[in-house]
Amino acid sequence: MKEPALLAPVLPSLLPPPPVSRPPRSPRRALHGVLLVDKPLGWTSNDALQKAKGLLRAEKGGHTGTLDPLATGLLPLCFGAATKFAQVNLEADKRYRATLRLGERTSTGDGEGEVIERREVKVDLAAVEAALQRFRGRIEQLPPMHSALKHQGKALYEYARAGVEVAREPRVVSIHEIAAVRFEPPLLVLDVACSKGTYVRTLAEDIGAALGCGATLAALRRTGSGPLRVDDAVTIETLAALAEEQRAALLRPADCLLAHWPAVQLPGDEAGRFLTGLRRRVAQADAAAVRVYGTGPRAFLGTAHVTAGELIADRLLSPLEVAAAQASAPGTNP
Repeated sequence: MKEPALLAPVLPSLLPPPPVSRPPRSPRRALHGVLLVDKPLGWTSNDALQKAKGLLRAEKGGHTGTLDPLATGLLPLCFGAATKFAQVNLEADKRYRATLRLGERTSTGDGEGEVIERREVKVDLAAVEAALQRFRGRIEQLPPMHSALKHQGKALYEYARAGVEVAREPRVVSIHEIAAVRFEPPLLVLDVACSKGTYVRTLAEDIGAALGCGATLAALRRTGSGPLRVDDAVTIETLAALAEEQRAALLRPADCLLAHWPAVQLPGDEAGRFLTGLRRRVAQADAAAVRVYGTGPRAFLGTAHVTAGELIADRLLSPLEVAAAQASAPGTNP
């Protein structure tokens, strides 16, 4: 009987590579507050959130509504307890600086689409001012096909990319302010203050139609959201260049999202009861939304409404979150 043949040695190239040694990930930490980011061009809102979240090593974070990749400007990011109040900023009025290119229409209403029409621009500043007057106050807008608005569970832009047109209902929005800040044909730069849900691309197209030459949105920068302003925001590059604790020091307290709401302050014993959800009697006029404070520095407790002299809790911080906010953001109550 023959000896069994010896197995040929396994070639090194066929062996699995040795495991790559990676440095351990820094542990995440509980942070509470709001970071105002100046979102760069080309980034999604989630890109900015994930980058900031990583730089801060934050456990929990979210943004207060999307800002398109082609737009720049203010993007409030909420961390920890501040995420409880993100919806307030999502519902808040917005401010934009919009650059319109007159004499041009695109398939998407902005610079991302193909040019579908060009016209000669024969308008002066007086004509622009007259056209803008038509868009002040409450107006109707038809949501654009290239938008994230859902129809039967799918975003409208998904239908648009497939070449499908979906019937949409006009929506009523409010243009609180609209003013021309620069007019160098074919470019028209506007400052716009508007209600939530306003499509600035649609506004640009409608202004172009009113002028008779068409227009597309060439650039968009969000300059304000509720009580917050882009002048107070930090760029991602600046954030990355800071030491870790300097980054955390940029976090604003959660109640910065509510700075435009009336405030109610409770004495210490009443504050504890309020945090349990009990109704309290207050000398405050009826209000649909108030921010509530206890005693001590930055003792923000949560939000409530006042009905017939009763303070009724809506969204509360936990006692631990109140303590964390006091420790991380000392100051005085408003």
